[in-house]
Amino acid sequence: MKLIQLTDIHLTTPGQTIADRDPNENFKKALNHALSSHPDADRIVITGDLSDWGEKSDYERLKAILSNVRIPVSLCIGNHDERDVFLTVFPEQADENGFVQAVFELPIGTGITLDTWGPDSHAGFYCEKRLEWLCDQLDKTVGPAFLFMHHNPVPIGIDPMDKIMLRDTDAFAGVIAKHKHKIRHIFHGHCHLPLCGSLHGVPFSAPRGTNHAGWADFGNERNLSGSDLPEAYAVILTDEHSVMVHMIEYGYAGKVRHEGSPDYADWDRLTMVR
Repeated sequence: MKLIQLTDIHLTTPGQTIADRDPNENFKKALNHALSSHPDADRIVITGDLSDWGEKSDYERLKAILSNVRIPVSLCIGNHDERDVFLTVFPEQADENGFVQAVFELPIGTGITLDTWGPDSHAGFYCEKRLEWLCDQLDKTVGPAFLFMHHNPVPIGIDPMDKIMLRDTDAFAGVIAKHKHKIRHIFHGHCHLPLCGSLHGVPFSAPRGTNHAGWADFGNERNLSGSDLPEAYAVILTDEHSVMVHMIEYGYAGKVRHEGSPDYADWDRLTMVR
């Protein structure tokens, strides 16, 4: 099974930039790169911050772009989004409680998108209704389950980012612990950093994002830190026993060298050029 994760696309008014980068063009480049390089992908999931200001025109533009994509696409919302506005354009994305959550079958197991949005805050929330919904979905599935969400569910050790992580961490972690035998992996965004770790033994990961990049500035206690590292998305390869996550830095503009060989017999110190 092959999945594509794009995150933090931050669509905004055409012509406007974020960190001197055009998020609309970068999203199109990321999507085109993924589609041309991985036409065999089983699904694309975009894990939040679909719009930079939660504007209807951004969601309408997103819908128009995705209308030409033949691979199934699932969406999460993030702190930069506005749930009510989003649902005027994508009403089919609402669950029975009005949250942007869904369950979809995959070639291996089940995918579940989670809604960690909350009003007037950059932090994430997962209230009791959402917890009950997730428990119910996990009870129903035989697994493996793959969870997709925007906010990071554990601290990353960088104070400004940890102030806006998922707030309902203990309750959320309790659900993960209860169902950890079914959950294969958690995928998130939000931090604009390549991250990996685990929660109650369940691994999680995040790519950098399709526009502006973060920086792991552990000494910064107040501001979010940015950088000019390449834009990226993730390619997820899964079989019955394993998960491999690649961060594809499609924004890299340097050379790609073909050097060496996987065949040990070809490794000749006298002839190899470094």
